[in-house]
Amino acid sequence: MSFTLKQSALTVSNSVFDKRSSITCRSLFLPCLNLQNNPKRTLLSLSKPLYISSFQSFNEKSVILCKAYEADKSPSPAAAEAKSEAAKSVKIGIYFATWWALNVVFNIYNKKVLNAYPYPWLTSTLSLACGSLMMLVSWATKIAEPPKINLEFWKALFPVAVAHTIGHVAATVSMSKVAVSFTHIIKSGEPAFSVIVSRFLLGERFPPAVYLSLVPIIGGCGLAALTEPNFNMTGFMGAMISNLAFVFRNIFSKKGMKGKSVSGMNYYACLSMLSLLILTPFAIAVEGAHMWAAGWKEAVSEIGPQFIWWVAAQSIFYHLYNQVSYMSLDEISPLTFSVGNTMKRISVIVSSIIIFRTPVQPINALGAAIAILGTFLYSQAKA
Repeated sequence: MSFTLKQSALTVSNSVFDKRSSITCRSLFLPCLNLQNNPKRTLLSLSKPLYISSFQSFNEKSVILCKAYEADKSPSPAAAEAKSEAAKSVKIGIYFATWWALNVVFNIYNKKVLNAYPYPWLTSTLSLACGSLMMLVSWATKIAEPPKINLEFWKALFPVAVAHTIGHVAATVSMSKVAVSFTHIIKSGEPAFSVIVSRFLLGERFPPAVYLSLVPIIGGCGLAALTEPNFNMTGFMGAMISNLAFVFRNIFSKKGMKGKSVSGMNYYACLSMLSLLILTPFAIAVEGAHMWAAGWKEAVSEIGPQFIWWVAAQSIFYHLYNQVSYMSLDEISPLTFSVGNTMKRISVIVSSIIIFRTPVQPINALGAAIAILGTFLYSQAKA
């Protein structure tokens, strides 16, 4: 049973109600109407259309209860856009918090493993193997949508994977020799390598502010290295090589992946798998299964079964934090990502100093602060 009330008229279907019926409209918005004695069309001033809530009969008189509703409840374009931006900000904030937390946990467990089991090549291999296995299971069970890729994709990805492999192993070697905080202080100098490589190998030019931002980066890293209580040349060079490798990884990634429609999560999964294939034979050649078995037996005897959890945790969290970082990159600009990466290093440095009780001299802390400030200024100058 229905009728329509408009600003121009009130119309009741004759097929539903007898003309002789006395029809009364009871509403919070309208006075009662007696349509039997009012042959003329009733003009109503309504801002909202009406619908019939219920139909009842009292003493052979039909009663219609009417209510009003808004015909269009859709928000204004400005309100919808503001709501969308707020939701995106919350999403990015969750990504950043998760990224930093996972990275801190990885570095803690990675250092625990390396202290008890000083085989960085195998540790790096296990990290890539664990991530590759996790993604293969996710694709097989349809938890994640498998990427649609071809041979050209893998060709473009290969140089990226080579640089990623070198950078990953070099950073792990560095952390096996020096404190986590020291490795990340040196790795905060990555923008300096980026500018140097881009300028002299690619011919790219930068505004003066970018070059000026390199002064505190280089100076801060140098000051922190010179005042590091447990300085080790292998650890220092590992962090430097990692910086250079990751710069080339970023360059190859921009060139090779241009126009490819692969999500950040799947892109990093493919990168891990290809890096694993590249790294495995080198890890066997450098360290070897015999050394791994002997070291494993010694670590388990000293630490206990808990050591196995350490190895599993560092492998799982390595993949997760990198995966979330690539997912973040899908949602934000490179500048915002650079700022987030700088803040990530601060969280790792501070947490590792607290957890491992790393001795820090005031001059060493000053150098770290200067280097991180320079990294922030660099990201602003590149905007």
